Amino acid sequence: MRSFEIGVILPGVGAQRENGIDLREAARHAEDAGLDGVWHGDHLAVGGPTLDAPIALATAAAATSTIRIGASVFVPAIRPLVWAAKQIATLQYVSGNRLILGVGSGGGPWQWAAAGVDYRRRGSRTDTALELLPELLAGEETRLRDEPGQPAVTLAPAADMPPVWVGNASEAAIRRAARLGDGWFPSLIPPREVAEGRARLAELAAGHGRPLPVIAIGGSAALGSGAGVPSRERLAAGISGAYGRPLEDVIDIPLTGHPEEAAERLNAYREAGAGHAVIGVAGSDWRAQVDLLAEVRDLLLR
Repeated sequence: MRSFEIGVILPGVGAQRENGIDLREAARHAEDAGLDGVWHGDHLAVGGPTLDAPIALATAAAATSTIRIGASVFVPAIRPLVWAAKQIATLQYVSGNRLILGVGSGGGPWQWAAAGVDYRRRGSRTDTALELLPELLAGEETRLRDEPGQPAVTLAPAADMPPVWVGNASEAAIRRAARLGDGWFPSLIPPREVAEGRARLAELAAGHGRPLPVIAIGGSAALGSGAGVPSRERLAAGISGAYGRPLEDVIDIPLTGHPEEAAERLNAYREAGAGHAVIGVAGSDWRAQVDLLAEVRDLLLR
């Protein structure tokens, strides 16, 4: 049976306060539970409290020793490219090469405006970032294509380029993953769409003379039962409202119930071609949710 890795999204500011847990303790708990990765999103201004992704991930890296450190997802194009490269190289350095770089180009026009970056250029800037980051992290002299007349840049210390997982389920994301990524990282889609995307990804990657990128899925879970555990309907309603998708299209996406049920549903993603899952957990006890998620992982590896 093919292996299947499971990582967890680190608790946001609200969940940290509710659970009396900070990022260091949360990352250590996930590592001790036996999960494969801890992940953090990248948001500038979303109307609520959020932490800076590179600093949050550096904190998690400093508190752990073996677990993967993942960006879900980092937005390089909203930053000056050299600065983004410096942040990535530093995360590789302080984590001991444990970084997985999920990459996206979303966030809403208002965030790009706040950063002083043209939202319409997000796609081309993302492609440029993925093309030049390997040179920049390797410490090679690199000339920035979007900055004519500027001198070449050399960053030090050099760092290994982390695996790049291209986020989103769109056709543009699949094309980008096939050409420039090590992985495709769609979130909140059913196994059927993963299988369809995998077929398209394989076709495009072969056209570029590249191997099939790995596939990781992003998901949502509230495992077990009790007053502090939201229902599948409640989680699905949140996904529907946040992403503007019909409730009937997302009702089966959240993982709920006992670990055996969640493992069975994640196995459907494995059969569709995924080898990794990055799960955001909900409920009043973050630690307990992580422990149940670790049980799901163990069931999948039997």
